Amino acid sequence: MSTTNSNPIALITGGSRGLGRSMALHLADRGVDVILTYQTAEKEAREVAAMIEARGRRAAILRLDVGRSDTFTAFAASVKAELGRVWKRERFDFLVNNAGNGGQASFAETTEEQFDALMNVHLKGPFFLSQKLLPLIADGGRIVNVSSGLARYTFPGSSVYAAAKGGVEVLTRYMARELGARGITVNVVAPGGIETDFGGGVMRDPELQKFVTSQTALGRVGMPDDIGGIVAMLLAPETRWLTGQRLEVTGGFAL
Repeated sequence: MSTTNSNPIALITGGSRGLGRSMALHLADRGVDVILTYQTAEKEAREVAAMIEARGRRAAILRLDVGRSDTFTAFAASVKAELGRVWKRERFDFLVNNAGNGGQASFAETTEEQFDALMNVHLKGPFFLSQKLLPLIADGGRIVNVSSGLARYTFPGSSVYAAAKGGVEVLTRYMARELGARGITVNVVAPGGIETDFGGGVMRDPELQKFVTSQTALGRVGMPDDIGGIVAMLLAPETRWLTGQRLEVTGGFAL
């Protein structure tokens, strides 16, 4: 485990598996310590933390339900406590709003309950969580929001999820403008179909993979490391002049 407190610290929501796990490990490989959150997968979160520490970095895990904005004040207090306990610091450097879930329903059949649940997780959550954590983010820090290629192209049954992600993309530009005075950059990554357990592992379906592959310039579905590496790149020193931008990472789907 590292003995220095000078390296950057990233907070990644939904870091126990899938894209968040890949982001955490890519950042650790680049010398970044990580606080990762989980909702139910504590065992997996601890395994990721152990992998981060095996790379010589420090790690902490915290439970968070991004759909419960009423818990964010307490969560921010927990982050502050972990920063003091593990790092003897008051601020962290990078926030990645990654946590989310899937949900499929046609526009005509979507209920208000389904609408509210997805909006709470994918738009209201990142909005108010970022707001609550602002006092803990260092000046000159970075925020990366995770959207979806579905904010550009359409796939029947994804209207609410895609609308929420479209909101995140607009929010990203506003955050970039308003937080620029503190030197904080804010960008958004929009992944395409990635082979994870997201949405019940839908992208592992052979027929869907065949369709996505046929429409993708690079001829395959995405893998978690395709996204983890991009997020690590966006948090590198070389991207300090990049803000308010959307980066679609789909392998060239539906060009």
